[in-house]
This record gives sequence, C-alpha cells and structure tokens, in this order.
Amino acid sequence: MRFPRLFRRPPPDSQRPPRDAGGSAYGDAQMRNRLKLAMMAFGAVYLVIAGRLMLLATMTPDTPVHYLDPGQQVSHARPDILDRNGNVLATDIMVPSLYAEPVKIWDVDKTIEDITAVLPDMDTDDLRRKLTSGKQFVWLKREITQSQKSELHSRGIAGIGFLTENTRAYPAGNIASHVLGYVNIDNYGIAGIEKYLDASWLGVLHEAGLAHDAALEPVRLSLDLRAQHAMRDELLSSMEKFKAKAAAGAIMDVHTGEMLAAVSLPDFNPENPVEALDPERINRLTTGVYELGSAFKAFTTAMALDTGTIDINSTFDARKPIRVGGSTIGDYHAENRIMTVEDIYLHSSNIGTARMALAVGVPGHKAFLQKMGFFDRLRTELPESGAPIIPDPWREVSTMTIAFGHGMSVEPLQAVVAGAALVNGGELIPPTFLPRSRTEAEKLARRVIGSDTSDKMRYLMRANVERGTAKKANVPGYSVGGKTGTAEKVVNGRYSGKKVLTTFLSTFPTNDPKYLVFVMLDEPQGIKETYGYRTSGWNVAPTAGNIIARVAPILGVMPDLEPVRDDELLSVSY
Repeated sequence: MRFPRLFRRPPPDSQRPPRDAGGSAYGDAQMRNRLKLAMMAFGAVYLVIAGRLMLLATMTPDTPVHYLDPGQQVSHARPDILDRNGNVLATDIMVPSLYAEPVKIWDVDKTIEDITAVLPDMDTDDLRRKLTSGKQFVWLKREITQSQKSELHSRGIAGIGFLTENTRAYPAGNIASHVLGYVNIDNYGIAGIEKYLDASWLGVLHEAGLAHDAALEPVRLSLDLRAQHAMRDELLSSMEKFKAKAAAGAIMDVHTGEMLAAVSLPDFNPENPVEALDPERINRLTTGVYELGSAFKAFTTAMALDTGTIDINSTFDARKPIRVGGSTIGDYHAENRIMTVEDIYLHSSNIGTARMALAVGVPGHKAFLQKMGFFDRLRTELPESGAPIIPDPWREVSTMTIAFGHGMSVEPLQAVVAGAALVNGGELIPPTFLPRSRTEAEKLARRVIGSDTSDKMRYLMRANVERGTAKKANVPGYSVGGKTGTAEKVVNGRYSGKKVLTTFLSTFPTNDPKYLVFVMLDEPQGIKETYGYRTSGWNVAPTAGNIIARVAPILGVMPDLEPVRDDELLSVSY
C-alpha cells in the first residue's frame, strides 16, 4: 500500500542554488519580486492622483469661484462716479479698521488702557464688553487713520489686528449730495445714485464675489459739476439774501431729458450721512411735493392753446373776482378788465386763468394734466420720489384753483419735465441722471402738445421776461423766457398769508430752447431792496437770471447780442 507524499523531498545538493553568507538566495529573489510589485502599485496610485489633480486644475467650473482676501471680505468695492466731463464725484479709498480676537486677550484692563490711549473717543464699557465676549472676532473701530494704526501697532497689543477696507470719499463734498446719496459703513448704497447702483447691478456682483476694484468701470452721470456748483452757489446766496429756509433748483436739457444740475438746500456731506437724517435736508426736487403757484399757469395756458379753439388773442372776463362757495378767486394786482390770453399770462391773472380752464372743461383739464405726467409718481434713477397729491373728488372749483397752482401738489422735477415739453416742440421726455443721446431720447419721447402750441408758449415766456412779471430774470444776450409763481403755503389745513413758496420755470434761449431752468425758494422774506415784497418776481426771477448768466457760457451757449423779435419767436419751430 502506497501513501501519498506529504512532503517534497529536498533536491540533491548538486541541484540546489548556491548559498551565501546572508542566507537563502531563493528567499532573497522572492523578496525582491514582492518589493518591485509594491513599488509598481504605489506608482500607479500616485499616477492616478497626479492625473486627477491636473484634470481638476484645468477644468472651468460652471459657477465661477472668486476667493477674497480678509480685507475684501469685509469691504465692498464700488465704481468711481464721474460727472459728464470726467470729474470724480465719488471714489473708494482704502483705510484700516481695528478688530480684536477676544479669545487671545489675557490682560483686558491693559488692552483697554492701550487702545483708549490712542483712540480716546471709544466707550470703555463697550470696549470691555467686546473684549470679554470670548468670541473669535469682534470689530473694535471701523475706519481709523494710518497714524492711529501705526501707534496701536507700535504698542504691540496682543489679540488685536487690522483689516484694510474700502470706504467712500466724495471729493466735491456737499455739491451733489442729494443726487449721489451715500453709503453705510459696509460700503452699501443707502440713497441716491449709490443706492441705484446696488439695486440695478452692483449688488449682484457683490453677492457673486466679483465686485473688486480692477473689474469696476466708472459710472458717468449727466451732471455738469461746473453748472451744479454755480447753481448751488447762487441758491445759497439767495437763501441768505431773502432769509429763506430752503431752496431748490434744476437744469435740464430739453432735447434729451438729461439733468445737468439738481440742487436742494440745505444739503449734507455724504461722508457724514447722519446729516441726511435731518428732515429739513430732504431732496425737495424729488421727495417733496408742493403747490407751485402761478408757474402752473404755463400748463393751463398751453392746454387752452392746444385745443385749437383758443388763441393768444382770445379774451376772457377778468373784471370781477369769481365767488365759489365760501371762497373768492381774485388777482394780486387786479386789472379789472377783459383780458386776452397774452394779458392773462403777462399779468398772471388768477381770474383769467380760471376762466380759461373752465372753457376747456373739467374732464379736459384732468386729461391734460394726466397726459403731462402730473398724476403719476415720477421715476428716475434716484430711488427717492414723492407721490402727487390730487384732489378727490375733483370738482369744478378744483379745476379753477389748480389752473393757477393751488389745490394740487407735485414734486418740482415733474414741473421741470412738463415745462421742457412746452418749449421743445411738444415732446414729453423722461428725465435721467445718466448720459443720453438725442436719438435715444427721441425713442422715449411722447407728444403732448402740438409744435405750434410750443411756439406760442415760447413767445409768451419771452414776453413775460420782457414786459411781464419776470423782468428781473432778463439776461442780455440770452433771450430768457419763463413763468413766475407765488403760492401761499398750507399751515394747519389753512392757507397762510405769511408763508409763501416762490418758483420760476424758465428756458433759454427762447428762439431755440436748449435748457429748462427751475428755481424755488421756501418762505423767502421781503427785504428793503424788494420794498418788502416777497413774491417770485422779486426773488426767484433774479436768482434764475444770475444762474443762467453763469451757466450759459459753461454749457456752450453763446450770447446773441441782436435781440430776437416777437414775430421770429412764433415762426421758429422745433
């Protein structure tokens, strides 16, 4: 019986590999083979990892990723804002801010002592609360000076540090504050154009992490800093001279709707936005709504002329005041006679204007004012705007009083836009604070009156400066035209005989209008020079004349030393 061989018999000595001093040559060969196999395996793994890393490095993600340094994470870059000529109105500058890491602070009292030695205005109780909070990070003071940073750094205070942030600077100061608006401590727009930028496109870039300095193109406005400064300077002088509590003014290109100047006083410093919270510093051009007084007669007159049944020589009975209910409509300087449309305009007759509006009728009057944009809130790039106050119900007496500027309140910029349509050939063009070409404006324009009506309004406006209530607005060489307005203010629900709002709606040159100029004074006082009068012909009319004299050369309007005849005004069309 044979049993299976469980163990192989060792080969004879002659067939065995040679031995060395270290042991078996057969075992060493196996070990070398295993090492080579392991090295090949690890090499393959490393090749796979390297290949994957190279693939990831060359891939473009679906959503771009932007990594911010600590300074960029806390400060939001904004584009420079320029006027139409490239002058800087707003820009970012880099400033240091102080922070602390409370978990790394051991001696709180010493830290407080060192910090307040450099920043004595800091509240020690608030500082102690922050430093003992146990947090990883707290702001101590945003936007410190370089010298304060250097001094704090030299003290070697453990647990504090600095981050560089963007902060907003306004080189022109107060000059264009109501248009520019301002930003908060994190460089987000809070008002004006600054807020508009965030709402329209800048906010989206911030959220995506793409708003860094190198990527932001400057934003150019339609404002002309030179004209803005001249208007503000003249309004400040008039406020002081006539002891008015506030003032406002605007210059608009009547063919494009571009705002070249927009001033509201008192204004504020955008670098100190707390000033803007003062209720007296609102933007009176866009946020405030007012009864504009006799300046509104320009629109009533245009409405009547545009019917085609009323002409400049049409007559209306202004011999007696109009009694309506318990009220009486009279004239400031009553002529007590039958008056032509031209007479009514030049003498600013409330009676004649009311009868003109009644001749058109209540429905026609409402429809005209709605067509001119007075029933809607005006929309511009500035987020701030006031809603018009319209009588409800609208009765016949409403038409009579609104005809001469009482009983309906609108924002002044609405009157500027509608006034431009009266002189530019009859086209209502939306206003803008951004550059706009004439071709672009024509696509947005809407006809509201006929070109022949516009010709007649230019004639009446010029005649009013030559022979009517606005003589003091005359500027030699510039053919200024316009309509004055004086409105009694409403105090405690009743018209005050002591407080008035004066306005002047004007254009130049009337033979070929280029600009609409609006001026308003709130509660001007009579002075010795005006013989105690406080009406618009004595204050806002000469103020507008001074403004036009200064800005016309700036805006490239050359004086014409040869006077324009009245018949030429009627023959010139848009």
